[in-house]
Amino acid sequence: MQITDTKIPAVKRIVPKKHGDARGYFMETFSEPRFAEAGIIERWVQDNQSLSKPQGTVRGLHFQIAPAGQAKLIRVLQGAILDVAVDLRHGSPSFGQHVAVELTAEGGEQLYVPVGFAHGFCTLVPDTAVAYKVSHVYAPAEDRGLRWNDPALGIDWPVTAATALLSPKDTQQPLLADLPVLFTYA
Repeated sequence: MQITDTKIPAVKRIVPKKHGDARGYFMETFSEPRFAEAGIIERWVQDNQSLSKPQGTVRGLHFQIAPAGQAKLIRVLQGAILDVAVDLRHGSPSFGQHVAVELTAEGGEQLYVPVGFAHGFCTLVPDTAVAYKVSHVYAPAEDRGLRWNDPALGIDWPVTAATALLSPKDTQQPLLADLPVLFTYA
């Protein structure tokens, strides 16, 4: 398993090693000791899974605030996504910046997104299934979002506002400039 920093070091890209033969493959997707060696120390409490039937489905950008902040470990079970994490930690040298990586079922890549980041993705192919671990259970009172296509974020999405498929909730999220201070950089 290879765990590397992204351009925002708090966000990590994980590439499991696939062991394949005529039957298929085996890969280890989580190892607490290996993650701890890379500085990822989380207590995972819930697994979530989504299926997005159409290509161009955008889910996010979502996050939870204290006391229910969520770290996430995202991977694709079927299909492919552009996975995005936006730094919301005031005082961070990368505040308002983002990491965008392609995750595929075939490649097995994962993205670790710590507390203090908004997270979202866009499906690159139809019938994409995504699974992710979270470090806190879903807490509706602490659930928040950020407008997925806020120009201030500079995210190069593979869809436009006219072609993206969004939930009604995600069309109404605030811009980064309109968010209060919710996280601070330590």
